Amino acid sequence: MAHSSIDPRNGYCSATKTFHTLRENPPLPPEITPLSITDYVFSLLHSNPDFSPSSPVLIDSATHHSLSYSDFLNRVDSLSHSLSNLRNSPLSCGGVAFILSPPSFHIPVLYFSLLSIGVIVSPANPLSTQSELTHLLQLAKPSVIFAVSSISSKVNSCSSDVPVILLDSPEFESMLTYRVTRPRVTIPQSNSAVILYSSGTTGRVKGVELTHRNFIALLAGLHHRRMKAIEEEEGNKTRAISLFFLPLFHVFGFFMLLRAVAMAETLVLMARFDFEKMLETVERYRVTYMPVSPPLMVAFEKSELTKNYDLNSLEFLGCGGAPLGKEVALRFKARFPHVEIGQGYGMTETGGGAASTVGPEECERYGSVGRLQEHSQAKIVDPSTGEALPPGKEGELWLRAPTIMKGYVGDKEATAATFHPDGWLKTGDLCYFDNDGYLYIVDRLKELIKYKAYQVAPAELERLLLSHPEIADAAVIAYPDEEAGEIPMAFVVCKPESSITASQVMDYVAKEVSPYKRIRRVAFVSAIPKNPSGKILRRELVNQATASPSKL
Repeated sequence: MAHSSIDPRNGYCSATKTFHTLRENPPLPPEITPLSITDYVFSLLHSNPDFSPSSPVLIDSATHHSLSYSDFLNRVDSLSHSLSNLRNSPLSCGGVAFILSPPSFHIPVLYFSLLSIGVIVSPANPLSTQSELTHLLQLAKPSVIFAVSSISSKVNSCSSDVPVILLDSPEFESMLTYRVTRPRVTIPQSNSAVILYSSGTTGRVKGVELTHRNFIALLAGLHHRRMKAIEEEEGNKTRAISLFFLPLFHVFGFFMLLRAVAMAETLVLMARFDFEKMLETVERYRVTYMPVSPPLMVAFEKSELTKNYDLNSLEFLGCGGAPLGKEVALRFKARFPHVEIGQGYGMTETGGGAASTVGPEECERYGSVGRLQEHSQAKIVDPSTGEALPPGKEGELWLRAPTIMKGYVGDKEATAATFHPDGWLKTGDLCYFDNDGYLYIVDRLKELIKYKAYQVAPAELERLLLSHPEIADAAVIAYPDEEAGEIPMAFVVCKPESSITASQVMDYVAKEVSPYKRIRRVAFVSAIPKNPSGKILRRELVNQATASPSKL
């Protein structure tokens, strides 16, 4: 920031046309120092003044069972030891462990254990269909699969030659009971840590390969901010208790788990989301913090149920997954003036973070996703000319930071298309920075549908629709929905003599995809608008759908 060409107000360098972070950059561990995510998180945990071994790290909102930090750390040590000493073990440093399970106390323990011995963690949605699982397993090429017994048959049918360890078996439970020291494994920070799954523009799910260094860099900034906040609070000892209904296989849930343990917080796990149960849980456990999506913010500000519960413990809601409208934020603040709303922006490809609002002043910039995180740079690039643009101009957001992924596993072509030769990640999002360095998301160049913070690729659904014998052509768009944010809507051209109905179209797709990818609205049309090269003109369909919804 000492460079004379950098505007201290917004971080924009007129010489390089690059935006620099306005945050204080904390020191990072030297890159040559071997360090796993597990060791780094636990070092932050033990240095945190809020850390108490007897405090709960995990609470199950359904059973009310809890796990103390002391027991959690012992389980991680035990499981790390057990997995390192399995007979005929398929696990080795650099190998991949595919994980398919609903949320439970076992999952955080398993993540930290695998990461500590250098095994790459690759969790997937337990609701994935067999065809989806087959594709994911081809990408990850795991040496072992962790699953629960209710899902194991689905896994075995997809990959019968990979050994499966059942998380709900007595054998696995026994791996958690040893009183041993966790084995010390030399793990370079540049080693891959996780493979998380993200939809691409082609409709094929991609495996995003993130390193230990990526998450260490992300956590370093958050920890630095937290320590400064503790110093400034001057005796405020309110313990952070976060309610967690994020899927732990999703980058948001995965990263927020790491963050919560590093910050010595208590996590209340909610396996199945129910709005009223959530309110009950906030009241019962005096929850202070929740990561949320915009649709949940809408539910909060509209529901009369909130009047039946004491929600005064809530201090902060971290909103991500999709842009939060200014109107929704203002209506929420009118009802809950004591709750601060933080917004953020990130991608699986950035480890879940890229920009955020910090502190009351920044959080009042409704509509913005905040300022660039620590150690980050950005460009706003004209998609047509490739020219880097100044503040106030819209273009594609490019990012460069130590948090950026290694690439897409097994897909060199997609990796090359996503990265500029100078190391910039092309996000595919249309954005701009204002004169104070706040980032605003305008639209998505990638055309992905954001259903309750999940990414849904239209091309994947279009391929399925076109496989139906009675469908001649099809296109899928994002249709605005107040509850979900966006829902997949299909425009269908039927073949002559077809009598297929909208419900039949939706049922056909539902059998082949995870619940969040399902078509939820159908319109029958005579033709799909396309440009001369055959590309679907989705914007025309969006305009058509939103202009006359009752006619569709």
